[in-house]
Formats: sequence, structure tokens, C-alpha cells
Amino acid sequence: MENEPLIDDALKTELSVLYKAGDRHYHNLAHIEAMLGLAGDYRTLLDDPEAVEAAIWFHDAVYDSRAKDNEAQSAALAEQKLAGRIDAGRLSHVSAMILATATHQVPVFDDVAATRDASLFLDMDLSILGATPDAFDAYERAVRHEYGWVEEPMWRAGRGAVLKSFLARPHIFHTQEFRQRFEPQARRNMARSLQALT
Repeated sequence: MENEPLIDDALKTELSVLYKAGDRHYHNLAHIEAMLGLAGDYRTLLDDPEAVEAAIWFHDAVYDSRAKDNEAQSAALAEQKLAGRIDAGRLSHVSAMILATATHQVPVFDDVAATRDASLFLDMDLSILGATPDAFDAYERAVRHEYGWVEEPMWRAGRGAVLKSFLARPHIFHTQEFRQRFEPQARRNMARSLQALT
């Protein structure tokens, strides 16, 4: 049993169905694959790469742009599906990482290594902010599609507030690695986006 991967092919197939739903324009399988790619890039820095991979697979499993509890629902799904495959301590780390995507504040663990894993995981989730301008613009359009039901003035106000809150942070990314790689471009992208919204 010990050698069974945490996220096996059956689970990947089951979760992929959720990510392929027609109303997902950004929070889809491509987003998961991009994060898994980054987890591969930084694998040597991760203390528990399997737990991070599990958090990646589950973090947007439940996604309804009208709902306020997607992260809690996704964490609950992870707890349900991973019960029995993983010890309680590791499962609580996976769950806490998923919940943290609601605020993008790093959860506080007793364990320094787990805290670092969570920081890297959250940075992977936000890496799109520091993508090339074209990729960033495509992301913004995709998210707008997911919120197609929101009227334009409301969208501009809401999205503008999100961008402002990120730009007001001393750092958008939690880790030195992601700050170096993505922070300057993320700030340029978001400032440009904010200007277009106002």
C-alpha cells in the first residue's frame, strides 16, 4: 500500500472530469497542469511533494463563480477522497493549503517545512499573475468569462478591488524564488489591468 501514489490514475480521471466542465475557462485542467509543471520545477525545494501535488489537484475541484465556499468544498472533497490513503497530519496540511487559496495568506503550521510547502503552493497558484502580457491578458479574459453573469460596472469594481489589494501587499509572492521569477512582471500586468478597468 505504501507505494501507491496519493493521486492515482483513477483519481486523476475523476478530478479531470470536474476540471473539464464547460463553464471553466481558466480554472480548468490547463491551470492544474501549469501548477504541476511548477511543482516539478521546484520539486527539490518541497518537503512533501506528494501533499503539494494533492493540494494542486483538489484546490479548484469545486468551482462555481457564484459560490462563496468553493475552497471549503474543495478541501472537504480532498478529505473525503484521500481518507485512508494518507495520515491525518498530512491530510490536514493538504486541506489547509486548499483553504488558504481563499485568501492567499500562508497557513501557520508548527512545521517550518510544511509552511514552506504551503508558501510555494500558493505562489504556484498565483504564478499566472507574472506571466507574459499576452498570457496574462488571456487569463483575465478567461476569468471574465467565468463571471459572465456579473454586470460590467460590478465586475470592474470587484476586479479592481482585488488587483488593488494585491498591489498594496509588500510582496505578491511568498517565496524568494517566485518573487525573483514573477513579481516585477506581475506588478506590471496588474497595474496595466487596473488602468484598463478604471
